[in-house]
Amino acid sequence: MNKIPVSILGATGAVGQRFVEMLVDHPYFEIVALTGSERSAGKVYGQACRWLLTGSMPEQVRDMIIQPTSTNLPGKVAFSALPAPIAREWEPQLAAAGYAICSNASALRQTPGVPLLIPEINYDHLEMIPLQHSELGWKGLAVTSPNCTTNGIAMTLKPLDDAFGVEAVFVSTMQAISGAGYPGLASLDILDNVIPFINGEEEKIQLETNLLLGKMLNGKRVNAQIQVSAHANRVPVFDGHTIALSIKFHHKPSVEDAIHALESFRGPVEVQQMPTAPECPILVRQETDRPQPRRDRDAGNGMSISVGRIRPCTLFDLRMVSVVHNTVRGAAGGSVLNAELLYAKGLLDT
Repeated sequence: MNKIPVSILGATGAVGQRFVEMLVDHPYFEIVALTGSERSAGKVYGQACRWLLTGSMPEQVRDMIIQPTSTNLPGKVAFSALPAPIAREWEPQLAAAGYAICSNASALRQTPGVPLLIPEINYDHLEMIPLQHSELGWKGLAVTSPNCTTNGIAMTLKPLDDAFGVEAVFVSTMQAISGAGYPGLASLDILDNVIPFINGEEEKIQLETNLLLGKMLNGKRVNAQIQVSAHANRVPVFDGHTIALSIKFHHKPSVEDAIHALESFRGPVEVQQMPTAPECPILVRQETDRPQPRRDRDAGNGMSISVGRIRPCTLFDLRMVSVVHNTVRGAAGGSVLNAELLYAKGLLDT
C-alpha cells in the first residue's frame, strides 16, 4: 500500500521521540515532517534532538530538517506531542486547515465534538466528529488521547463497569519521572523521595475517567457519573505508572468474577486487528507482588495494562493494582492506535 504521509509535532521531546520510534517503520504511515521549537527549527534532527530512548536514533529521521509548526506541513495527518499551551494555539488551526490531528496534548480533550479516545473502550465516540465540522467549522478533525495515568484507570474499569457497574473509585497513583518530560525533575528533588503533588493530575483523572466511560446519545457524549477521588504522587521510577484502586460497584462481584471480566476483555474485533493493538489489552497477574513497573511496563510492547492484587476491600468492594507504560500506551502509542482507528474508519485523507 502507499503509506500516508504524516508529521510529528514537537518531535524532539520525550513523547515526540516515542512517536518517531513507533512510526518510523509503521505499515500505514510514513514520517515526512518533524517540527520543533524556534530553538530547533532549521536544524538537522540528529543534531537538535538529544535521543533519550533505548538504542540509537533511527537513520530514517536523523538527517531530516526540523520545521516550525505551521499549516504548510506536507501531508494531512499530524501527531501532536506539543506542550499544552502551544497545542492550544496550533491544533485548532491545523484542524481548521484540513489536517487530521492525533494529539497526546491536553489542550482539546474537553472541546465539544473532540473525542477523548482509548479505541478498545470507546471507539464509538468517533460519532462526535461531525460536530467539529458543523459547530467548529473545521475542515479536518482532531482526536485526543487521555492523560497517561487515566489510561491505566479507565482500561481497568471498563470491563468491570460493563459487568457490574462502577459507582465510586478511590485512586492513589505512583507516577514515573518520565511523565514530567525532559529534563524533568532535579535529582535532589526526586531521589530518595516521593512528591505528593503533580499539577492538574488529580483533576484530569477525575474528569477524563468519566469522559472515557461515557455513552453516546444522538451523536453527543453523555459522561459517566462515577465518583472518583484521586491522589497523584511522583516517585523515582523511570517509566511506568502504578495505580492502586479501591472500587465500589452497583453489583458487588467476587474476586473470581472480577478476574474473569478483566481477563476476557478484548475490545472490538476491528481494533484487535490494528498493528499497534496488543493481543490482550489487560493482563491479569496472579503473583502476590505483581504488577511492578520495571517488570510489567513493557507488556504487549508497552500497550497492555497489567492488573494484579485483586482482593476484597474493607472500604469499598474490591481493590487492585494496575501498571501502565506512561509514554507508550499512555502517550504516543495511544495516539498511534487512534490514528489506526481513523484509518480503519476511512476518516484519514490519503
